[in-house]
Amino acid sequence: MANLAPRPGDAASSAISLSVVMITMNEEEAVARVIDDIRAVAPEAEILMVDSSRDRTAEIAESKGAKVIKQFPPKGYGPAMDRVLRSAEGEVIVTLDCDGSYPAAMIPILARYVAEDGFDLVDGARVSLGRKPAAMPWMNYLGNIGFGLVGSAMFFRRLPDLHSGMRAYRRKLIHSLKYDPRGAALPVELLTRPLKNGARLKVVPIEYHMRIGMSTMRPLQSAWWTLRRLIGVRFS
Repeated sequence: MANLAPRPGDAASSAISLSVVMITMNEEEAVARVIDDIRAVAPEAEILMVDSSRDRTAEIAESKGAKVIKQFPPKGYGPAMDRVLRSAEGEVIVTLDCDGSYPAAMIPILARYVAEDGFDLVDGARVSLGRKPAAMPWMNYLGNIGFGLVGSAMFFRRLPDLHSGMRAYRRKLIHSLKYDPRGAALPVELLTRPLKNGARLKVVPIEYHMRIGMSTMRPLQSAWWTLRRLIGVRFS
């Protein structure tokens, strides 16, 4: 299992058992580069994917040393994310989109907040009021800001990015959570339910880059499920 090197000049820094997980569908244009970027900062990490592709994504990933769980025909984002999270073996699990949009250099930083600083969950926030990534369309940015304000008010905590695909979770947290993986906007529940249950959360700003390939997001469906999950967690 992956061990991250100690921080420079910190001989007491402990090794981190780390898994980096992704769900993939037709990402052959990006997958090799994303895995190379992960290896550059976490060379011993378990890289685990649940893949529902029709192209060569799984073949390329396996040639790069990633573990691939095939889920075909596709069952949707939620079931795929649930399976990859619960299949990871590392003590710390970092999620990442396989489209080049998230900064792999942040993987060890987010992981150490969990392994060494006592947080249960670290959210990589792409957006905040007054900070719009150039790579994010205005409609997506405004939607994220709006839902972030709603979520922050409902849970009495600053939650600028409910939909981030880059987070670090304590493995024990994932296995203690009860949630419904069916439907869209699962990241909303994977953030708010631990918070409601008393998990220690840290929000860390991250960069967001232009994605490689086409987006499969359905904005209206995502918006409906975001509200549904926020209300369901808050009043459960």
